[in-house]
Amino acid sequence: MTDLLALTAELVDIPSVSFDEAAIVAHLEADLRAIPGLAVDRIGDNLVARTNLGRTHRVILAGHTDTVPGDTSGSRLDGDVLWGLGTTDMKGGLAVMLELARVVSEPAVDVTWVFYAREEVAIAHNGLRELFAEAPELLAGDVAILGEPTAGAIEAGCQGTMRFEVTLAGARAHTARPWMGRNAVHRLGGLLDALNGYEHREPVVDGCRYREALQAVHVEGGVAGNVVPDSAMVRINHRYAPDRSGAQAEAHVREFLAPFLDEGDGDDGGDRVELVDHSPAALPGLSHPLLRAVTDRHQLEVRAKLGWTDVAFFSEHGVPAVNLGPGEPTLAHTAGERLERAPLESCFMVLRDLLEHGT
Repeated sequence: MTDLLALTAELVDIPSVSFDEAAIVAHLEADLRAIPGLAVDRIGDNLVARTNLGRTHRVILAGHTDTVPGDTSGSRLDGDVLWGLGTTDMKGGLAVMLELARVVSEPAVDVTWVFYAREEVAIAHNGLRELFAEAPELLAGDVAILGEPTAGAIEAGCQGTMRFEVTLAGARAHTARPWMGRNAVHRLGGLLDALNGYEHREPVVDGCRYREALQAVHVEGGVAGNVVPDSAMVRINHRYAPDRSGAQAEAHVREFLAPFLDEGDGDDGGDRVELVDHSPAALPGLSHPLLRAVTDRHQLEVRAKLGWTDVAFFSEHGVPAVNLGPGEPTLAHTAGERLERAPLESCFMVLRDLLEHGT
């Protein structure tokens, strides 16, 4: 078997910051096309390799090829620790996928390997979204496992995320005569206090405890140093658990905001609430026998995914999906990003067992 840490280093040494992934995609494509029995499709900078053995179940293993911007000078190996941009997020996971494709020649399940582009940027550019739009048949499967960094644990499903822009109206006046106006920035005070005291839910879904949140993440307001502002905007992010639909989560936020808004629909310059971005939640899906097999046979830690990940794309299309990767998630996107040999090899063995034995 290939040295997985050395294989990860090989991938790290190919810079692949978002939108600059052609070199690593070409490298992976050449490797995949050299493996007997794989059907390989390339759509843009996305690669899909599939076995077609007529097995009862199909497992999808997926990972993104891009990294955030950073030091692209390459990897550094120090004993059993590999340093470098993308080691954690998620070239270690890609190395596991590639080596599995090479060594598991007669899997007990059919396997789809998905190497997709542009995960680290706006969702509009996401390669999985591109694949689902252009060739959804290539992503059909029973379960999906994404190699996002989880330190070898199962992070099940994910919370949904939505952003609102709340614009409160006021009336301009000179600051020497503020009583003649209405200060829109001051109006934000009550809303911000309420957000600070927001009582979040912690629902348990399939044994996974999620933790919701409602946070102000951006504020705009003000005209000039001597003008009472007539408009102020706060951007709010809501993270919601997968026991709620997007519509239910949106209704909850609007109900929370209602006491701080003037009546009216905003057509006359009044208060406005606009949903500007939404990525839906994903249920854990842990009841599927293939996912149960992964967790039970290896006694893996199972926890809720509090952030949003691309498992939601699969869940939206009826494919239960989890995150399982070798990297330590707290190191992702940091200057000290690194990957240790032990969790890399452990993750490989867990997934090899699934492919070779199924349920």
